[in-house]
Formats: sequence, C-alpha cells, structure tokens
Amino acid sequence: MARVLTPRAEDFPRWYQDLISKAELADNGPVRGTMVIRPTAYALWENMVADLDRRIKDTGAQNAYFPLFIPESYLTREAEHVEGFSPELAVVTHGGGKQLEEPVVVRPTSETVIGEFMAKWTQSYRDLPLLLNQWANVVRWEMRPRIFLRTSEFLWQEGHTAHADEEDARTYARRILHDVYQDFMESELAIPVHVGRKTDRERFAGATSTYPLEAMMGDGKALQLGTSHELGQNFARAFNIAFSGKDGGQELAWTTSWGVTTRMIGALIMVHGDDNGMRVPPRLAPIQAYVMVVKDGEGIPATAAQIVADLKAAGVRVQLNDRTDTPFGRRAVDAELKGYPIRIELGPRDLAEGNVTLARRIEGTKTAVPVNGVVKAVIEALEADQKALYDAALAHREARTFEVSTVDEAIEAAANGFAKISWDAVGVEGEAKANQSAVSVRCLVRADGSVPLSQDEPGLVAYLARSY
Repeated sequence: MARVLTPRAEDFPRWYQDLISKAELADNGPVRGTMVIRPTAYALWENMVADLDRRIKDTGAQNAYFPLFIPESYLTREAEHVEGFSPELAVVTHGGGKQLEEPVVVRPTSETVIGEFMAKWTQSYRDLPLLLNQWANVVRWEMRPRIFLRTSEFLWQEGHTAHADEEDARTYARRILHDVYQDFMESELAIPVHVGRKTDRERFAGATSTYPLEAMMGDGKALQLGTSHELGQNFARAFNIAFSGKDGGQELAWTTSWGVTTRMIGALIMVHGDDNGMRVPPRLAPIQAYVMVVKDGEGIPATAAQIVADLKAAGVRVQLNDRTDTPFGRRAVDAELKGYPIRIELGPRDLAEGNVTLARRIEGTKTAVPVNGVVKAVIEALEADQKALYDAALAHREARTFEVSTVDEAIEAAANGFAKISWDAVGVEGEAKANQSAVSVRCLVRADGSVPLSQDEPGLVAYLARSY
C-alpha cells in the first residue's frame, strides 16, 4: 500500500496531523485554536457519548443544561478557582452593540453557575444527593492548540453533585472514576489507564482532591483522559449550598465535579494508530464491518446485500461500498486510514469459489472465508481484535515504564516514557525540579495500585512523564 502518512517513528507529531487530515477527522476552525469535527470523528464521539451517558445515568445522575455565559462575579467568589482559570478565560464585554454592565465569561467549566442553582434547589437533607450532568461545549483560550488535545473550544461531559457528607461525596466521585471512566476507557477505548491522585501542586483549582486517569501515548508521553474531583465545601461555602440537616441545624453540602472530553479521540489516534492510519476499537467503531465490492460481476450485488443484511441482523454495524467507479485501491486506502476494523472484499474470482476476503485492520491479515461463514468470522474477529488492541497498548506501556530511584533519573527516563519512583524520593521539592524540565507528576498511587486519600500517605508510588 502506498505511503500516505509520515511514519510515526520518523515524526510522531507530523504523523498525528497527517492522519487527522488524510482520514478526514477534523479541520482547523476559522478562529485560531478552534476545530471543525468532521463526520468520521464525530461519529466516534457520538458512540462515546451514548456509552458514557448510559453509564452515568446508571449511577443515578440526571442530565441538565446550564448557560454558556457566566457572570464574571460568579468566578471571583471562589478565589483559587478564578486564579486557576484566569489565563484561559474568554470574556464578553459588549452585547447588542452596548457595553455590558458586568462582563460575562464564556464557560471554561460550570462549577460556579451550577453551584448557584444547587443553592437554590437545596433546602433539606432530603434534597441530597443532587446528581447532575451536562453535555456541552466549553472555551479555554489555548495558547498552543492541537486538534483534539488542546483547543480553545471543545466538547465534553461535566458532572456536578452535592452531598450531605464528605464520605458520600468521596464514594460517588470514586464510583465515577472507576465504574464509569476507567471501565469505559479500558473496555471500550481499549486504553489502559493509571488511576490515582494528583499532587497538591497539580490538582484542579478549587478542589480538595483530584483523581486523574493517565494513559501513555504511542510516543511515550502521557495524556490525561479524564478527572474526578472532590471539591470539599469550597464551592458550597462560596455559593451557600446549605441545607437543613436531620437535627434541624444548617449545614454546608459537600460537592464533586468530573469530566471527559473530545480529547479521548486524540488519545484513540495516538494509542492505536499506525503508519497506515487509525485502528478503531471494534466496540466503539461506528462502522465495524465494511463490505466492499472489488469489481462488478454476476451475483456480486445480491451477495453483498445479503452479507450486509445478515451482519445487521447479528448486531454488527456495517456499511456497503459498491462504488466500483472509484478504484478499489483508493477505497481500500481510505478504509485503512479511517480504521474500519473489518473489510469484507467481494470480487468475481473469490465469489466463483464461494468465498470472500476478510481483511482485519488490527491484526493486519487477509483470509478467504466462505460466504456462509462471514457472520461468525466477523463476530469472532471483532472480539479478538478488541482484546488485541488493549493488550498491545498495555505491553507498550509496560515496556516504556522505567523504575528509577532519583528525580534526575526520572527526568531522564521521561524522555522515553513513564518514570515510576517512590513519592518519598520526589516530594514537593523534587516535583518542582521536574517541572523545570517539563516533566510532571501524573499521579500518585499506593503500592497496591489503589488511590490514596492524601499525598502524605507513606509508601506512595509516583508516575512522572512529559505530557500533552
């Protein structure tokens, strides 16, 4: 197959940009830092939304929608929060041809505006927990944009909850972290993630605890795929989210927030893509089986239509391409670029023998399969290839994770992957030193891999890396 992408090993960032363009995933928007998500990538996002939305609702959360514009005064109520977001804010000062009495901020996140309404809707402990989620766009004025990874506007899901006590808030934040996010990323995206705790230096502005999900990309760098935050009573205090407790006294609620974004599309590209394009995890793929007519011939249209019908009946997402007016090679390259897991190729020669060709994008093989065995072969291949992607990503992460004992060694190791080191050997001073070399502590975990309650727990393990 002719080379259409810069090889990953030669120039990983150029390969990433080439793939986005050649696979027709996205374009740069007319305003610097914005993006246009094209149908191929948006179909991936729709499948992510559908799966995550079901999982989130299973935890008891309900969807709502809150305004895009937030009074600037809302953000100033929580000092740490506004300080953390100030460099990224887009502020509107004029509307309808007139200067506004108070500037409004285009939402960078919605803790403040949702906090305002949580206070309005919460009077008694009987109103809690209040579990809200919204699917929306947000704006963070990005100085160094990169499509899907860091853009000035992006799509996301943001959950916000209020609870009667700290333990309930913590339990829920961690349920989202593990049961929703981690399970989705590992079982659907086929991306292994480290789930841990951010250091105090790295935690979300205004949070008391930030729990990230960190993945290794194909070039060894880290990408944060999502976060769940305990906000303590900081926002409840700022917005007076108070309620009458069981004893009749007034208490402040404990709140959480959590979110994932279109950044997951970028992760999917950088973890699973190869020199021929994307490799889309079968469970997530909008098109799982791509039926391609190689050349017109007797019986081919009817056979293709029957294969499509049989696959649909078996629950496989399938699409027919019978455009023989376009050269087959060009269509095959396009299918490779877009990462369709299975191609079923029908040509007169194979069909005369009662076969079709089954091309597996992830395994990279082509085999002859009897027409009456196509459905079984496709279903088996989809499941095997989902596992193969995860196993390959995990093996890659393990091969490029280096156990070290000093901060200097960690900085050196981070040039090639993740550094695994005792947090006691890093500490606050070591973290600051690493940051000077563009290396950060991605997360802290206990020795058994579980999530700590504090960075001060003894015996913690730190993962350091360069990141996107």
